[in-house]
Amino acid sequence: MKKIVLKFPDGNKRQFKSGITASEVAQTISTSLSKKAISADVDGNHWDLQWAIERDCEISINTIKDEYRAIELIRHDLAHIMARAVQEIWPDVKVTIGPVIENGWYYDFDRQDPFTPEDLGTIEKKMKDIINSRDLVRTEVWDRAEALAHYKKSNEPYKVELIEAIPGNEPLRMYWHGDWQDLCRGPHLQNTGQLPGDSWKLMSVAGAYWRGDSDRPMLQRIYGVAFKNKEDLRAHLKFLEEAAKRDHRKLGREMNLFHFEEVAPGSVFWHPSGWHLFQTLINYMRRRQEKAGYVEVNTPDIMDRALWETSGHWFNYMENMFLAQTHDDRDYALKPMNCPGHMMIYNENLRSYRDLPMKISEFGKVHRYEPSGALHGLLRVRSFTQDDAHIYCTPEQLTDECLNVNELILSIYKDFGFQDVHIKLSTRPKNRIGSDESWDLSEAALKTALDRVSMDYTIFEGEGAFYGPKLEYVLRDAIGRDWQCGTLQVDYNLPERFGSTFVNASGEKSAPIMLHRALFGSLERFIGILIENFAGKLPFWLAPRQVVVASIVTDANKYCNEIVDALKVVGIKAESDLRNEKISYKVREHSLAKVPIILAVGNKEVDEKTVTIRKLGEKHTKTVGVDQVIIDLQKEGLAPDIKC
Repeated sequence: MKKIVLKFPDGNKRQFKSGITASEVAQTISTSLSKKAISADVDGNHWDLQWAIERDCEISINTIKDEYRAIELIRHDLAHIMARAVQEIWPDVKVTIGPVIENGWYYDFDRQDPFTPEDLGTIEKKMKDIINSRDLVRTEVWDRAEALAHYKKSNEPYKVELIEAIPGNEPLRMYWHGDWQDLCRGPHLQNTGQLPGDSWKLMSVAGAYWRGDSDRPMLQRIYGVAFKNKEDLRAHLKFLEEAAKRDHRKLGREMNLFHFEEVAPGSVFWHPSGWHLFQTLINYMRRRQEKAGYVEVNTPDIMDRALWETSGHWFNYMENMFLAQTHDDRDYALKPMNCPGHMMIYNENLRSYRDLPMKISEFGKVHRYEPSGALHGLLRVRSFTQDDAHIYCTPEQLTDECLNVNELILSIYKDFGFQDVHIKLSTRPKNRIGSDESWDLSEAALKTALDRVSMDYTIFEGEGAFYGPKLEYVLRDAIGRDWQCGTLQVDYNLPERFGSTFVNASGEKSAPIMLHRALFGSLERFIGILIENFAGKLPFWLAPRQVVVASIVTDANKYCNEIVDALKVVGIKAESDLRNEKISYKVREHSLAKVPIILAVGNKEVDEKTVTIRKLGEKHTKTVGVDQVIIDLQKEGLAPDIKC
């Protein structure tokens, strides 16, 4: 019998027969460990306790206390338990796949009747019965023919298709949870009783096409969440409840900012207040960019195919582009990016090194095809506006320009209350243009800029754009969610493809380096993030409706209008509410619309030249002289860059 040597975490080594399982190894250590064991790590690979070990290796036995491994197994096993429960309740339901996802799992089912919320409760009860039964989990390896015959006999066509799509003729692993069986790579727990009974929950049902193909059957996907303990589950459910309250689509309706229509999927219909917020952001960014030396331009929305072929988009980005053909058989594309248009502006004149860095900015409308199922309010659209800019510089200027952009973007996020910012460095993808030398220089420039300011960052290999590496700025919001917003990309390739040059100090022509830079990213998406971060209670300077002056009695109407006029003179967005309604009704309505300041005016206020102030989110009110209120609100209404 062949012998193998296993090395344990404490450094000790022991000899075992080849083919021993991790479960048997755990038994040689202690009976209690063998009962508590849930899986093993073998040379860093997650290993089922039933799998044979046939080589020398390092091994450690995992228990429920090993949080990373435990939660992965809990979620994976619950997916199987849910599928078993569904088929025990409705034997005719066909099963497909059930992977682990962030915070939980899902499983897709083919069932004629839709699942209802009541069905989820029934499934949960059956799952708890299965967990309490403590059924053993076992595994076997079958050859492909045996597996295909089994699933054809049991009328599981989706499993048959999955097996036929697996390349090669390698054996397939099967798992049983009690008498219920599934095709799965594993690993899994030892028995169903190792699953917690109170730290998971079925959440929702959604439609999902088989294999993501709209031409294939529509399945029903049941989502669940699971955690190690009920406290973590409770915290997650509370987080979801808070996130639902902050949903920008719900708040957008309440604040009357925007809406969407099927006639233009993925495009925004901005209402007056929403468009005012949009323009406030643009005006803020315009001031910041002008101060930083940018010049603003505008380029066409639709351009000829030849331009996109030169840029590389036609061949590398076509699936995301909206294309058009005119009656004279010319091919065009709605621009998905602004950079090729900026190349045309740069190339219009001869440039000298004295002209560089040249910083071109544009609030450019771009159009990118997103699948219908991926669209999500302002956060995922097909038509959006970028605060886009491109910096043309010399090699000697490159690092300083990267530093300047980094400083600008961080200060802008600070103005909006985002101070917890993480940076991702995404490096060269497989599908790319340009030489390895230019990619080496581009990646080095971004790393150098970050290292010089001692910024922490995470490297994401292979996730850069096809034309250059990039920095991605990730903001953390008020409830701990991360949002990727601004980007900075170094590009040696596009200037070369467009034949762009400048005359260097030696009188020779050289290709400039191009920096692609967006700070908000998509203005639509950034507005969605702002709404959710502030739960609709936007900072006073950003609020599209800043002040409502509401009359308590009709005799105060004239005074209300005088206050509104005075506020407008100092730049405050004010309006009057003179309706013949109770003041409590007016306050509730405008509070729901997230108006920051409500000034109530009655006979007493008219006589004393005062107003009663109610701030959004505060229960108490105070009465103040109207002149002082106007002074205070004028100061509060200044944007952060103007206050400075």
